[in-house]
Amino acid sequence: MSNINEEHLYQLLRRFNPWWNGAEAASMRLPAIRRRAFTEVLETIENPRLRRHAVISGPRRVGKTTTMKQVVAELLARGVPAGNILYVSFDNPLLKLAGFAEVLRAYEESTPHSGTCYYFLDEVQYADDWSLWLKDLYDQRPEIRAVATGSASPEIRRGMSDSGVGRWRNLRMPTMSFREYCTLTEVPLSLPSALPAVEELPAMPKADFTALMNALGGLTPHWNRYLQCGGFPELAFNPDIQECQQCMREDVVEKVLKRDIPALFEVRSPLQLERVFMHLCLASGDLVNYSTLCQDVEGMAKSTLQRYIGYLQDANLIHVSNPAGGTGKKMLKGNPKIYVADAGMRLACLSMPNVLEDAEQLGKSAEAAVYKHFHDAFARSARLGYARLGRRDKEVDIVADFPNGKRIACEVKYRHDATIGAAEAIRSLCAHEDTLAAFVATRGSADFGLDTRTKGAERPLVRIPASALCYLLG
Repeated sequence: MSNINEEHLYQLLRRFNPWWNGAEAASMRLPAIRRRAFTEVLETIENPRLRRHAVISGPRRVGKTTTMKQVVAELLARGVPAGNILYVSFDNPLLKLAGFAEVLRAYEESTPHSGTCYYFLDEVQYADDWSLWLKDLYDQRPEIRAVATGSASPEIRRGMSDSGVGRWRNLRMPTMSFREYCTLTEVPLSLPSALPAVEELPAMPKADFTALMNALGGLTPHWNRYLQCGGFPELAFNPDIQECQQCMREDVVEKVLKRDIPALFEVRSPLQLERVFMHLCLASGDLVNYSTLCQDVEGMAKSTLQRYIGYLQDANLIHVSNPAGGTGKKMLKGNPKIYVADAGMRLACLSMPNVLEDAEQLGKSAEAAVYKHFHDAFARSARLGYARLGRRDKEVDIVADFPNGKRIACEVKYRHDATIGAAEAIRSLCAHEDTLAAFVATRGSADFGLDTRTKGAERPLVRIPASALCYLLG
């Protein structure tokens, strides 16, 4: 029991749930764009055949709360009584102190409701015993449909493994894709009504492929800004790049590194954790040798470093890319490659508002963005990694290996005149019968083509601007 007055608690809940007071959904001023998680949440909580709670995990400021409120607005528009919808943010210190029991009692006793009810529980990992409460709601209250969000993925997954097996559906929400960014900012494009999937590009007639690339050719200035400001919705309209990067440092990275992770996990030195992350920002896309990195970060123990990298990955700040399975014996084992999960976040941490003038750093950020889009597109259906082939350790930046033995491969050559030599590793994968598509992501908007010169290849090597590739992947 907390010492919070019940009437005070109820009034706080009314402020979080303005629809109880007759407010229209339009008064929430929600953006028109609806991300994939919106549809996934509705499909989960409205499924008549399989009852599940929905849990959205993802970085701070990525739009999880907005998506929940869009679902609330949709339910109200469908005629769900306002009293049947409860929204709570456990990021609020008073609601966190009150806890599940008192919050639910205040709602149950003070708000008229009947039939199916919908609970929206924001930043649920800050509530004590949240997973047990959700389990109890599922088991004892079949009329309740719950949607929860959490910025700390490991805490969410641990709770799901402890109490949520067969009860919850975990929905991952990354930062916006480049295509979502273009939709939100209303970038004018004249495109076919049905865009091809990326694996369909090698089979496109040359004229159709050229027409599509020309239609996407005007994306370059928007792509440059996306690389610098990232995929955070509330920053999309801010014209000041330095201000955007400051917001990312303060509201996303510092809160996660200095508050969220230390609050939930065993981190003796948040400063040391921050230094590890900064080293990974600098080395984004490079092979990471854990022993060398331990020496660079104050002689840290390897086990501690691996644990910290796991925390950063689970907190949605980085992606870890391991050697892919690929073509069997020709694949070599190696160190992982680590990418910052959002290119704009990387540049913000490194304080690089003018990265367009630095070809090397721009290339690293572009590769991180391309990897993010492959990860978001295929991580649910394929094992993502990189490939190292043959005795000379020829490398392919990104490989998506599917369970049926097929793969999609991509090499990022973010420079002007991205020529591909005959001995490049991407050509070896392009010639392999199990490769569905092989891409070279280029920098220039006019640097594209279907290259049929690879010996023994059934499909052409697709040279495509990184901006166009990521738009199609999004």
